[in-house]
Amino acid sequence: MADPEITPVEEKPHPLREIVQPFVDAARAPRPLWGNNLQYLLEGFLYFGVLNYLVIYCVENIGVNEIHAGWVVTLLAGGITFTQFLMGGLVDRWGTRRGLLIALTVLLIGRAVLSSAGTVGLSTEGTLSPAFLTLLVGIIIILLGYGLYEPASYSIVREVTTPKTAAMGFAMLYALMNLGGWLLSFLGPARRAIGISGLYWVFTGLTLVTLLVTAAILTRKTMSEAIASARAARGQAPANEHGVVTPEKPDGPPLPRAQRIGRWLREHPMADPRFAFFIFVLMPVQTLFAHNYLTIPLYVKRGYEGTWLGDNFEVAVNFNPLLIFVMVPIVAALTRKTNIYRLMVVGTAIMAAPTFLLAFGPSVPMLGAYLVIMTLGEAIWQPRFLQFATEIAPEGKTGAYLGVARLPWFLTKMITGLYAGWFLMQYCPEEGALDTGTMWFWHGVVAIVTPVLLILATRWMKKSFKD
Repeated sequence: MADPEITPVEEKPHPLREIVQPFVDAARAPRPLWGNNLQYLLEGFLYFGVLNYLVIYCVENIGVNEIHAGWVVTLLAGGITFTQFLMGGLVDRWGTRRGLLIALTVLLIGRAVLSSAGTVGLSTEGTLSPAFLTLLVGIIIILLGYGLYEPASYSIVREVTTPKTAAMGFAMLYALMNLGGWLLSFLGPARRAIGISGLYWVFTGLTLVTLLVTAAILTRKTMSEAIASARAARGQAPANEHGVVTPEKPDGPPLPRAQRIGRWLREHPMADPRFAFFIFVLMPVQTLFAHNYLTIPLYVKRGYEGTWLGDNFEVAVNFNPLLIFVMVPIVAALTRKTNIYRLMVVGTAIMAAPTFLLAFGPSVPMLGAYLVIMTLGEAIWQPRFLQFATEIAPEGKTGAYLGVARLPWFLTKMITGLYAGWFLMQYCPEEGALDTGTMWFWHGVVAIVTPVLLILATRWMKKSFKD
């Protein structure tokens, strides 16, 4: 039995220090992490810029109706997640820096093609028109770029952070992307001056700037030094010059193909029923993410027509990213030791419930309350989910695991895009009576399914989500 006089007494953590220390650790992070944050901030501005204007761009510049425009946006938003599922593993093979630069180069080409579709005088008659087909080609190229982009960006965070800085590193990446989206709030005057087609060319030029800045900051030397330092702090073996870890070769002769396939299936994350349930049960509440770009732009533009908010719908559309930027780091600091599953239940419930506020019809206070409360719920669960999916990945499989974890988000985007345009035409048409309350009531019914199922499955799921 230890002598009580010499037994060390554990110092009780100070509440303020518990909140401040993660920010201090993040501020001391290496240069590649902040370079990665900078390019993600710029890309957040460009991603939300292209996405939020795409429905209106398709209707006004390409000449398609709301349903077809919704399908186009769904192809882009859903295709991004699907290409990550298919291509995420390439980042593990090529290295994160190389994968990120290739991704930005492909995005530059795709956005140039997309911008030309509605600006070079192509015919816009029908869905087989030259303008529409050019638009689709641009989107397909963009999808190839995004297949590498997010796996590379999140893998860089894992590579250059330590256990002390990881939670805040992932939170800041998510927050800065949303800060970039909020900056679109100031584009109203520019949109009225040069049109959405003009803005798309501005987005293309800024993609080139992002590529050049990223190449200048994330040099091969700085990346290799940061990765080596982080791996040493975690007690891991060093990586090669591209940040790729060569897996150890198994002893003995290689297994037959059937056995290799069987082992791959057994080790696949989807083989765990709890993990599979966990990522797929989030689909209903994730429909609200899709409505941010599929529904809210035209809802605000038409539902608040004749008001300052209707004329400057960017303010409402991009208020969520501003709140995310403010809330996510604070919430991450306050909840970094909280059980992930508990955060999922609380966060998804807070995110889904305020949707019913919009069922009372167009109202600025109700819209503001919805955006604030919904964003608080998002800030509680979304960044930690991405961190969870990244950190459970075995060595050398981060990109692949991120792709698998994003598969339900792909399905959510696709499914939501199939009916969002119909709801707009039925309850929020360009001409005729509006009944937006009914539209949002049914969107709320869908979203609330997630926290209900999480609560019902708590006893079964708790074994997989310990503190």
